[in-house]
Amino acid sequence: MSTGVTHPNLDDWNTVCCFFRLPQLFSTCVAFSLVADMGIWRGNIGNWSMSIWCFCFAVTLIIVTVKFFDFESHFPLFWYNLSITYACYAAILCLLASVIYSITHVQFLPDGPLRDRATAATTLSCIASAFYAIDAFVWNYYWPEDIPCYVYTLPALLKVLETFVAGVIFVFLSNTSLYLHQPALEWCVAVYSICFIPTALAMLLKLGDWENILPVPFPIFQLGLTLLSVLLYISALVLWLLYQFYEEFGGQPQWSSDISCIDDLICTWIQRLAVAVLTAINLLIYVADLVYWARQVSIGTEDQPRDF
Repeated sequence: MSTGVTHPNLDDWNTVCCFFRLPQLFSTCVAFSLVADMGIWRGNIGNWSMSIWCFCFAVTLIIVTVKFFDFESHFPLFWYNLSITYACYAAILCLLASVIYSITHVQFLPDGPLRDRATAATTLSCIASAFYAIDAFVWNYYWPEDIPCYVYTLPALLKVLETFVAGVIFVFLSNTSLYLHQPALEWCVAVYSICFIPTALAMLLKLGDWENILPVPFPIFQLGLTLLSVLLYISALVLWLLYQFYEEFGGQPQWSSDISCIDDLICTWIQRLAVAVLTAINLLIYVADLVYWARQVSIGTEDQPRDF
């Protein structure tokens, strides 16, 4: 990959993207401001949503700044790949914040200015998600056919999903009472971290076209990494279910056994269930990833970019 040459199509789209990034900045900034001004009515879900909007605003501002000062000319293709990947994550994050904030918080607010403010923030978050999605997917029509783009391949999509689901799991695990009382559950938390870090590293290697620095071919590296992740996630899913939902292991099998669930929609038992479901989902994604890389190793090829 050439790191010092740009392509006219990429330059054209980078200019067009400015018209999408300004609404991204505006919607995330205003959504954050509206909820921040709600005081004690923000709630924990409001604080979590604010952190997402603040993160998206900050990273988008960095991207705009890099474009304004033409810093991306020093590493154009890596920067464009990274920008598309970020847009994918931001679209999913803003959509997730919109859904969770509206379902678990906004609808329980009393009618009046506070609820109107929260509703407006949710709407702006949806708008931001739409603009990020446009930013991510319309790149495909400007990306030159002769230059590989990792983001538009099946393994890249799987990696995005794996890291995203793991990130949501970490949000629920911020409640340390879910696992600190049991070493087996602490192992589950370790599994999520062990699998997340190398998955993110593999994405970074591919985005920067640095996979040649590995001592083994990249498909074999990915196959071994994904197989390890599948085995670890199986252990995490089994242990989490046993120690959270079976009385023999100190778990709570029924929602009604958690008194806090009477008054709290996102009570501890629901959080335990959410982590179990997300663990199962990520395991399935890793299995799909394993099948993909097993196929690539067996036939000695790798899907070309823009395969979907």
